[in-house]
Amino acid sequence: MSIKLRDLIKAVRQAKTAAEERSVIAKESAALRTAFKEQDSVYRHRNVAKLMYIHMLGYPAHFGQMECLKLIASPSYPEKRIGYLALMLLLDERQEVLMLVTNSVKNDLNDKSQYVSGLSLCALGNIGSAEMCRDLSPEIERLLRSNNPYIRKKAALCALRTIRKVPDMVESFQVRNGQWANVVAYLWGGNNNKGKGSSCS
Repeated sequence: MSIKLRDLIKAVRQAKTAAEERSVIAKESAALRTAFKEQDSVYRHRNVAKLMYIHMLGYPAHFGQMECLKLIASPSYPEKRIGYLALMLLLDERQEVLMLVTNSVKNDLNDKSQYVSGLSLCALGNIGSAEMCRDLSPEIERLLRSNNPYIRKKAALCALRTIRKVPDMVESFQVRNGQWANVVAYLWGGNNNKGKGSSCS
């Protein structure tokens, strides 16, 4: 059984030499691999949090990529939050594993909770590949017209990434929305400075 994240941090800080730190990390990485193989869903979010810590220390953490996808597919918000954070930290747009998460992101974009939608928009805006952006552009366009400024500003940043990754999508955004200027004007509407800032990007 692996230790808690707090205990792992404490053990790493107490290591007196680099070799001792590597030993602590190697032991915990082995425990994490075992837990992932045993499909330990109870502590999966805790294990992925430790994996992110190990990654931030500069040690290999690629063996936990699939666990991120499992957390994102979870109905529990705390698990989903850890999953999206790990997705943005452990993966980049060049990873083939990223295509497996497209359906979960699409489901979360359509979720009634602004926080779940916000998580998926944040991930898409940070690491969305050209294929993901193309596949999820209808959801982004719909969320650009949301009444919620929290969602609107995140959708605007996703639209920006979509246009940067797939430049020919500018025309489809314009055709579907009438005029792109109308979307920008809508983002500028009201007293929300965050929406205005995201539309200036």
